[in-house]
Amino acid sequence: MSTLQIILISLFIYLGSIGSIIGNTLGWYTLGRPLVASFVVGVILGDVNTAMIVGIPLQIMYMGNVTPGGAVAWDLSYATYIGTAAAIVFGKGMGTTEVIGLAVVFAGIGGLVGQIMWNISYAACLPLNRIAYKYAEAGETRKMFIPNLVLGQLIGFAVRFIPAVLLLTSMTAASEQADFVSLIPAWLTTGLSVFGGMMAALGMGIILSFLLKEKYHIAIYLAGFILVTYFNLNTMAVTVVALIVTILYYYSSSKKVEVE
Repeated sequence: MSTLQIILISLFIYLGSIGSIIGNTLGWYTLGRPLVASFVVGVILGDVNTAMIVGIPLQIMYMGNVTPGGAVAWDLSYATYIGTAAAIVFGKGMGTTEVIGLAVVFAGIGGLVGQIMWNISYAACLPLNRIAYKYAEAGETRKMFIPNLVLGQLIGFAVRFIPAVLLLTSMTAASEQADFVSLIPAWLTTGLSVFGGMMAALGMGIILSFLLKEKYHIAIYLAGFILVTYFNLNTMAVTVVALIVTILYYYSSSKKVEVE
C-alpha cells in the first residue's frame, strides 16, 4: 500500500465510526458497515473483486453485532477496513476460501484494536464534560461546540486515525519483507474461513428470527431456498415466481369470498 492509500483507508476508518460531522446515517450506519467498507477499500486499493469476495461474508458475520448502551464488543469499522485491506495485500495467490479466512484473521485483529480505541476514547472524553459544564454555568452557550465538536472529534480522530495508520503501515512493511502466503498454514486460514461461515450462519439465524413470525413464513423461506440452491435460479427469477404465486393466491382467495 502506498502512503496515500494508507491515509485514505485510515480516514474512512475514522469516518465510519462517528455519528457527527457527516451524520450517523452516512457515518456509523453506512461507511461503518462491512459491505460498504469493503467496497471503499477495494476502490482505494484497486481490487474491488477481492474486496467484495471478503466483504459479503464479513457483512453477514457481523449482522448480529449490537452496541447496547454504547458498549462496543467489536468495532465493525476497524474490523472490516483492516480485514479487507489485509486480504487484498496478503491474499495474492490464495484461493477464495483462504482469502476469506485471511480477512477473518485480520478483521479480528482490527476489531480488537478498535474496541480498545473506543474505551480509550470514552476515557479521554470524560474531562470534556467539565469544560462543557463550566461554559453552561457561565452562560456561554455559544462555546459549547468547543468540547463537543472540536475537542471531542480531535480525540476521536487521534485514537482511530493514528493507530490505523500504524497498523496499515506495519502490514505493508510485512508484505514487502516476506512471502506472507507461505507464512500462514493453509489449515489455519481454512479453519478460520469455516469459523467465519459459522458466524455467517449465526447472523442469518438472528435475522430470520425477526422475519419469520408465522409457520407458513418458514415454508416460503424454504421454497425460495430450494429454488436458489437446487434449481439454480437467480434472485430475479425467484421474485417472478413469488409474484406469480402471490397473484394466483390473491385471485383464488377473491373467488372464494365471492362464492360465500
